[in-house]
Amino acid sequence: MAEGEEGQGVSRVEAFSDGVIAIIITIMVLELKVPVEDGISHILSMWHLFLAYVLSYVYVGLYWGNHHRLLGHARSVTNGLIWSNLALLFGLSLVPFGTAYLGEHEFSRTATQVYLVTLILPSLGYVWLQKVIARTGAQHERARDYHVQTTRKGYFAMAVYIGGLALTFVSPWLGIACAALVALFWIVPQTPLDRLFARRG
Repeated sequence: MAEGEEGQGVSRVEAFSDGVIAIIITIMVLELKVPVEDGISHILSMWHLFLAYVLSYVYVGLYWGNHHRLLGHARSVTNGLIWSNLALLFGLSLVPFGTAYLGEHEFSRTATQVYLVTLILPSLGYVWLQKVIARTGAQHERARDYHVQTTRKGYFAMAVYIGGLALTFVSPWLGIACAALVALFWIVPQTPLDRLFARRG
């Protein structure tokens, strides 16, 4: 297959993924039901729904941005890329369910555990997709550096999620704090942990 055809194939995968992610965000916002009663107090009483939505919106947005950067290093559409990308999208498609459950049950222990599991699943899919692209995609130094740095972040995120699951038995809010920590770690370009990884090579 010609190089141009391969590039077009990657673009189709990205376009399909963008559409799925847009639908996921739409589903999440539709879960924010308008209160029947009038008054600001009734809106404020939905704080748990809004908080769950904001946290998940940030997560899905981060996946969208990082997915775009990652596919920028892809050079061919292999079976591995297709299936790992579908696994990522499957994990992300469960985030609206976890978000709604978390909000409706006001950050209970079980709801927080379910939510963290729905965050772990796309993380696993993303790590798989990255391994495929690192093996079959661009091999220049900049691409290799990118894969090393972001793979470390991916493993760190999963470790924090698992730690958060354990901490929910102490307090559900510790689990939520772990989820927020992972989001912050991906948002900030250079964290102390990034610098520590860089020093250790």
